Amino acid sequence: MPRVFGLTLLTLALAAGTPGAVATSAAAELPLPATASDKAGMIPGQYIVTLKDTATDRQGEVDDAVSAAIERASTMGAVVHHAYHHALHGYAASMSARTAATLAKDPQVQSVQQDRRVRATAQSVPTGVNRVDADLSPTAAIDGVDKRVNADVAVIDTGIDLNHPDLNVNQSGGINCWSPYLKPFDMHGHGTHVAGTIGALDNGTGVVGVAPGVRLWPVQVLSPLGWGSTSSVLCGIDYVTRNADQIDVANMSLGGAGTDDGNCGRTNGDTMHQAICNSVARGVTYAVAAGNSHADAKNTVPAAYDEVITVSALADFDGKPGGLAQPTCRADQDDTFADFSNYGPDVDLIAPGVCIRSTYLAGGYATMSGTSMAAPHAAGGAALYRATHPTASPQTVKSALQNAGSLNWSWPSQDGDLVKERLLRVSSF
Repeated sequence: MPRVFGLTLLTLALAAGTPGAVATSAAAELPLPATASDKAGMIPGQYIVTLKDTATDRQGEVDDAVSAAIERASTMGAVVHHAYHHALHGYAASMSARTAATLAKDPQVQSVQQDRRVRATAQSVPTGVNRVDADLSPTAAIDGVDKRVNADVAVIDTGIDLNHPDLNVNQSGGINCWSPYLKPFDMHGHGTHVAGTIGALDNGTGVVGVAPGVRLWPVQVLSPLGWGSTSSVLCGIDYVTRNADQIDVANMSLGGAGTDDGNCGRTNGDTMHQAICNSVARGVTYAVAAGNSHADAKNTVPAAYDEVITVSALADFDGKPGGLAQPTCRADQDDTFADFSNYGPDVDLIAPGVCIRSTYLAGGYATMSGTSMAAPHAAGGAALYRATHPTASPQTVKSALQNAGSLNWSWPSQDGDLVKERLLRVSSF
């Protein structure tokens, strides 16, 4: 019979963390200093003229020297926009290249520099993206310039904010399995947060994802309240499988009760398992959340399925190994197995899942915790691998992520079994 999924969305609250709670407001965005662009950002016809230091420090004489220099430039056709009297002595003006060259020969002029565009940048590399070394990936190429990873990822969730400026959402793709007559527009926030961790744009604003700019397919299987059913999840998996010639990876940060019969659901009648097995056979790699019950993942599906990449959560507050950081949005020990995360033999990888900042509703950003936040790191890693290995099978992708993983995290801490999972690391992808 159909199994109903309470969106344990596998997400915890912003602060102390009650299972099932979700962030309700975007975290404040802290801008970084404006920085000059490269040579391509030079502004034609605009120059900054700096005068040589005068022998006096009397402000009146400095002002006279600057005014005299501006007057000389004006007689040559320059249009002055700014005068500088304190931090430096000089002015900024529009002028021809010939005039600029002439002024550069003036014995009172120290330098003539072409003006450049600058922009206020507010992009941060979230701790999770940093911890899995996505900023070192040659395919991710994170440098603040909007280059996009050539891969497609389906977010089977609450939908995605289709208009979020930091996400590359496939506007012609996607499906709403919860309300078929509506677009898969996220009114909950969970799916948008997951999407940002996977692939937020490397565009100099907001945050950046593990696989920046991947094409995101919104597959809404859950209501705005975060609930769904086996039938709606099957609708989403069916859609992904129908588009398996385009979709490389699917993320499922959701779950319900169930087990793996070891036979793709054919023995115990698990239709979701059957569907995922068929989808994997078509070439789609699935990354799924382990669950937030601090129990063996063998009793949570899809986490228990052998065909998927099941991801537990690491508590990491600074994006670095060593366990030296203090807790931020919730109490836990840095660089250890998250105290809420499921564990067990079905877990394939561990990835950051505590205090993860990502995209949110209304073009905003928010911080969340949960294995829901860990799984999309692996989905982004799988997308990086598929971008350079487009014919790789899901099993090959899974093995690649595991083989590239690191054991550089503190253990056993809160881990409930005797197996130390490899920490996702994508620097070689």
